[in-house]
Amino acid sequence: MKALSFEAPERPVLQDVPQPEMAADEILIEMAAVGICHSDYELLGGRYIIPISYPVVPGHEWSGRVAAVGRSISGFAAGDRVVGECVVRLPDRVHHFGFSLNGAYRQFFTVRPEWLHKLPDTVDDLTASFIEPFTCGYYAIQRSGGTNASETVVVSGGGTIGLMAAAAAIGSGARTIVIDPLAHRREVATRLGAAMAVDPTAGDPVKAILDATGGSGADLVIEASGHDSSLGAVFDMTREEGRVAMVGINIGRKVASHLGNIQMRNLTVRGCIGSPGVWPAAIRFLDRTGIDLSPIRTHTFPLEQGLEALRIGQHPADCIKITMVNA
Repeated sequence: MKALSFEAPERPVLQDVPQPEMAADEILIEMAAVGICHSDYELLGGRYIIPISYPVVPGHEWSGRVAAVGRSISGFAAGDRVVGECVVRLPDRVHHFGFSLNGAYRQFFTVRPEWLHKLPDTVDDLTASFIEPFTCGYYAIQRSGGTNASETVVVSGGGTIGLMAAAAAIGSGARTIVIDPLAHRREVATRLGAAMAVDPTAGDPVKAILDATGGSGADLVIEASGHDSSLGAVFDMTREEGRVAMVGINIGRKVASHLGNIQMRNLTVRGCIGSPGVWPAAIRFLDRTGIDLSPIRTHTFPLEQGLEALRIGQHPADCIKITMVNA
């Protein structure tokens, strides 16, 4: 079978490998689709937030079908369509699938049943490979008290997670505004249903948000870029008694910001990482709303062209989400 592995930092290799053997308490998955995540490039560069070693097969944003089940497995059968969580537990410790455990950049792989969620027929394989990043955006909103049609939600940063958060807000009925300097990201936000898409390089984004909200500010601001200019502005565009969800990653840098607004406006600020506990609800949300996430996918490649997919994904000005499929 084909597998794309990182043999060492900055050394991706596409190769033929044996199909993995399945233990009695494991399930063999045939990969249907797998997304390339920004964190995969951190792994490729030799960096990640937990200990890692090489070689490793990346891939944590996946959908697939059950190919076979171990003899002690119940509740799953060959042919079931499934997705799997990224943060998983084994007897030794908590692992990140596709980082400290080999992931889904391969045609077949084994998993444990407690990591899996069955898919409704309304969610196709390509959409299902979006569920992992969608849960991160969905979690940011739920952790901040949810939203509804009475509210204005601002998402600062229109990368994959930002756009997924915007989609979750749009699907919840909120008036949603996305801020991003890249035109193709703003265009995708509009296609998803955003009411406005703001270019922060064309003027003051804080003024744009205040003008759009009658001077009051947004009910909920989701910081999804991790960029200094965005981090410095989120507390200025949130209304009194509003909420801020900090999703974008910023490691080790100091950023100038009007922190006094947290106190003066009585803001609720929550850090968000991952998507613990929300996968079943997020899957039901996609099933019942039918929201179309496909505009976020800019490129699709067969796994056999995975090296080219990785190369293109290193240029965010040219793409948003790249998906590899098992042809």
